[in-house]
Amino acid sequence: MDFTYFKNQINAIKNNDLGGTTSQFKLVPEIRIKISEETIKKNNPRKAAVLCLFYPDSEGKTVFLLTKRASYKGTHSAQISFPGGKADEEDKTFADTALRELEEEVGVDRNSVQLIRQISDTYIPPSNFMVTPFIGYLNKKPNYVTNKEVAEIIEVQLDDLLDDSKISSVELDTSYMKKIAVPCFLLNEQVVWGATAMILSEIKDLIKES
Repeated sequence: MDFTYFKNQINAIKNNDLGGTTSQFKLVPEIRIKISEETIKKNNPRKAAVLCLFYPDSEGKTVFLLTKRASYKGTHSAQISFPGGKADEEDKTFADTALRELEEEVGVDRNSVQLIRQISDTYIPPSNFMVTPFIGYLNKKPNYVTNKEVAEIIEVQLDDLLDDSKISSVELDTSYMKKIAVPCFLLNEQVVWGATAMILSEIKDLIKES
């Protein structure tokens, strides 16, 4: 998608109804759907925020940023994700959290980002986080400077996200499910699943509706 065309859709993206769990649950295994809102509330999840950042590539096509997490002894080691993280006391809003984490992880000046909107919260069972996602954009490609949390920058064509043939399924073991077929996106030869796929599914529906 041409970036000029994408920018022309921003007003619709801001104002169209969100898909919520209807969109998110297209990219989750059945076991995840069975986790009730009551159970989530009882778990008292920690708060976090992430940012899906759009910008033009060198040919003027719309791309968005994903990162591959560094390997570490933790739940989300080496997974594909958005820039983001847990809320700090210094953050006045969840948008502040998402923008601060973007700057810390990949070196993008938080003040350079134009926020489009907040989308539906996404619960992550293994780490017990409730994530608030945001969509934003830049008018030009940033110069990334990554910190130790990021192993790789991944720039994905928006057209690939909108392409239904990029949806697949893989068999995975996680902390709360074993050998289960998990819906995923195949983007840039990477398997994108879990909360990141849920968020992308809602963004995909939102942009298609626009």
